[in-house]
Amino acid sequence: MVDDTWSSALHRLWQAASRAEEVAALADDVYAPLLATPGVHLVVGTRWDGKHVLRYMRALSAGSDTPVIVATTRSMPGAAVRDPGGEPVVTRSAVDGMDDSMWPEAEFLRQAPGASVVACTFRLDQRGWAALALAVDGTADLSVVENRLTQAVDVIVACHTGILQRGREARRASDDALLAEASLQMDSSLDVEDTLRRVARIAVPAVADGALVHLLRSEGPEFVAATHVAVQQQRALEEAGRHDPWLAALLARRGEDEDTVFLSGAALEGSPFAEAGGTGGGADGSAAGGANATAAGARPAGDGPHPTVVSISTLRARGRVVGSITFVYQRPEARLPDSAFLRSLATRAALAIDNALLYELRRTAVLSLQEHLLPSQLPESVQWDLSASYAVGDPMLDVGGDFYDAVPRPDGSIALLIGDVCGRGAEAAALTGLARHTLRTLLEEGNDPGTALSRLNRALRQERASRFLTAVVATLTPRPDGTALLSTCSAGHPPPLVLRSDGTVSEVLSGGLLLGVLDDVSYESHEELIAPDDTLVLFTDGLTESREAGGTFFESVLPARLSALRGSGAAHIAESLAQQAETFRDSGQDDIALLVARWTGIPPDAGLLPRDPRIEQAALR
Repeated sequence: MVDDTWSSALHRLWQAASRAEEVAALADDVYAPLLATPGVHLVVGTRWDGKHVLRYMRALSAGSDTPVIVATTRSMPGAAVRDPGGEPVVTRSAVDGMDDSMWPEAEFLRQAPGASVVACTFRLDQRGWAALALAVDGTADLSVVENRLTQAVDVIVACHTGILQRGREARRASDDALLAEASLQMDSSLDVEDTLRRVARIAVPAVADGALVHLLRSEGPEFVAATHVAVQQQRALEEAGRHDPWLAALLARRGEDEDTVFLSGAALEGSPFAEAGGTGGGADGSAAGGANATAAGARPAGDGPHPTVVSISTLRARGRVVGSITFVYQRPEARLPDSAFLRSLATRAALAIDNALLYELRRTAVLSLQEHLLPSQLPESVQWDLSASYAVGDPMLDVGGDFYDAVPRPDGSIALLIGDVCGRGAEAAALTGLARHTLRTLLEEGNDPGTALSRLNRALRQERASRFLTAVVATLTPRPDGTALLSTCSAGHPPPLVLRSDGTVSEVLSGGLLLGVLDDVSYESHEELIAPDDTLVLFTDGLTESREAGGTFFESVLPARLSALRGSGAAHIAESLAQQAETFRDSGQDDIALLVARWTGIPPDAGLLPRDPRIEQAALR
């Protein structure tokens, strides 16, 4: 015969279990139907941790609506014999024969009518187990009682397993979200120090209470970043990261060990993370230790509790170790991240750091190569004021093809040249070196600009260069009256500008075919006079083609910006125009090269014309 009352109660219990967020929420749905079983007078539930410490006891008697709840941390080693190990264990025993050192429930069970106890012990997880004990009298059908008890336990175990599974899934989702956010944050910077600081900040407090990041150098670990939820502890953590010998020795010993290591308790003796008396806290966070405890060396002290657990993960990317990340925890063991998560975080951090390191190396190499493609210094004379500026515009840091030079000539004139090779990279760099040195040699020998460009074009065609280039050559020849004859020859390059002493700006007439396209090309020169305090400005198209968000090119505002710089020296004009173009542009990644020559015609002690900063500021509006 089917017991509809118990079946209905069990159905409701399963429904409650599917919604419960903690096992304790099932108590009413478990205890009431068990007490409704004929012959059952009392239900007592207990919860134990893996060390046989009683954590919780709940007793409810028939006819009562108010349970007795006891929360405790009573250590009962004798209860070890009740540990179920694997499957649930059902026992029957007499109340009078119960040993209080094993059965804390006895104090309640003895108060109930009847002389028998039916109990079921069952494991919830690896960290603990539980028990349900029923006080029954002689009228109870013990087989029915045992059957209902085991069915209730099945629901409790399934509920607890489901809660753990949902918790793991929620934590996994949270970890995945954190890892994704960490990747975005770390990958958003190619600066090494900024990336390392981001690695430390991302992990605190989501992963740990504190974090230390070290970079691996040839001489050993180098501290680079630290963070902690408490400001005072962060300062001490930084000090430990820089100077603590225990931590330095530990990081050095780990070498290329890929596994994350967790340290606690005695393993932290002598460390900056140890508790007072030289021992660290346990992994469960239960260790005592005052806020004013001290240990040898720098330590993350402060007013808060000390870290009780430390983990160290090696940062490895592309087959090599780039550093390590050390996490410090002041939290229970249940809230510690697992090794798999830390390995994934360390891998992402290592790749971000390695990318930043490689970018830094590439940037240094590119800038060094770029410097060797340009003159180390410009010639000096009392008759001209020369300066140049070069701004790298490519975020990928390929070598650009812009070049410039200034060449004193045998007749006392000076030749100025600027050019731009199509494209970027090693091939462009090779062509840049060929073009600049060829033009320099020809101009030093006294060739006029048109002849120098024609011979360079012939050399490019003979070399079967796959790229074309533009260039302009201008010579300044002194005249007895203090003026200079400006002779300009262009090969498809943006025309230079002349800033007159009165602030007017004019474009130098020039034309000519690109270099390296056709054979036997000739180039014509344009001549005009340059007066003292006039300034010649040569530039590459990276300057004029800088474009703002609205689509306007810098070329349209260049004459006004240049005019506002009248009275300025060559260095200020070159630097100011380059900075203005970089600030102006919202798009465009071309390099910007400028070569500026202010013709004095007289000794420099005559001074510059008065410069009015207000005119320059007005042009920027």
